[in-house]
Amino acid sequence: MRRSPLLPIFLTVFVDVLGLTLVLPLLPFYAEHFGASELVVGVLAASYAVCQLVSGPILGRISDRAGRKPTLLASQTGTFIGFLVLGSASSLWMLFLGRIIDGLTAGNLTIAQAYISDVTRPEDRTKAFGLIGIAFGSGFLLGPAITGELASRFGYGAPAYGAAVLSLTSIFLTATLLPAKPVVPVASPEAATAAPRPAAIGRGDAFRRYFDRPLARRRLLEFFAFSLSFSTLIGGLALFLERRFSFGVKETGYLYAFSGLIGGSIQGGLIGRLAKRYGEERLALVGFATMVIGYGLLGAAYTLPTLLVLVAIAAFGAAVVRPSVTTLLTKSVGRDEQGAALGVSQSLASVSQIIGPIGAGWLIEHRALAAYGLMAASFAAMGFVLGLQKIPVGEPVEL
Repeated sequence: MRRSPLLPIFLTVFVDVLGLTLVLPLLPFYAEHFGASELVVGVLAASYAVCQLVSGPILGRISDRAGRKPTLLASQTGTFIGFLVLGSASSLWMLFLGRIIDGLTAGNLTIAQAYISDVTRPEDRTKAFGLIGIAFGSGFLLGPAITGELASRFGYGAPAYGAAVLSLTSIFLTATLLPAKPVVPVASPEAATAAPRPAAIGRGDAFRRYFDRPLARRRLLEFFAFSLSFSTLIGGLALFLERRFSFGVKETGYLYAFSGLIGGSIQGGLIGRLAKRYGEERLALVGFATMVIGYGLLGAAYTLPTLLVLVAIAAFGAAVVRPSVTTLLTKSVGRDEQGAALGVSQSLASVSQIIGPIGAGWLIEHRALAAYGLMAASFAAMGFVLGLQKIPVGEPVEL
């Protein structure tokens, strides 16, 4: 672990994501079990995001000042409690309560990304962020498939209890493996000429400070476009599959697993080499373009082979966009601002997780299945257009 300071954060993120993916494909079916409509299913997903919108910048700023490890432990504890509430749910309001508790402490991914920025040089950062992609891909490969088996055998509460056990495991891993003070890498020669680091940013002016900078604003908007597209797809995917292909929780879990296999393969073995060869900007453009294709044609999928091809295309796009845009964002701000900047990006992701699932649920409730896919594709197209803009000259870049 001394040779690889990223190993502890990878293990904790992997276990966290595995727990999340146990619950993600389950929630729409769980909510429908208690009588929820398609729109209410979208609102359930959005309730988590609303709370995360409030907590994201706060947790990012706290992690900059108090340290990554204690903030991550507090966040993981909230996730653990939220999963326990979900597992014991006997009515719809308890599902909402579990997601609200989890959302109010949902800083796991933001803090993990900030930690990665702490211990890597900019030129190695896309590959390092790919570790989160591996964790997501592996989680989506294993978690949804396990969910289908657990839910079909033991009921809807079983996957949530399994997620709680995994969350408790991630708390243990963070407490025992993650160094309290990350080792910051020696700066590259270019770092000596970088602009002085700005003062720490308070919560009140965090958004204004970053959006006043042309380069940081562009990166945040690209991330927002990606999050809107991905959140729209995920927010309605289970409902879409249920209505178009008559999938249950088990079949939906297997499709999530297939997507995770594609994403994990890309981010595990290729993303670092692709970034060094083509650069993050070009990768992001390619990724947005493939997301447009995969999501936009989803409404035309009526057979399983067609569905699998489109899911593979879309999974490739998401797998290259997320680490590329995240790296570009961290390079656009000072090192001591990265936690706060990633907190702002998480807040934007939370906004997208409000808009996307509610919009998807409303469209699917009105049987507009093709429009659901086109909505997700249109947001990815926005990211592609943003990526075509020229980078402002003279912007200070963190190194």
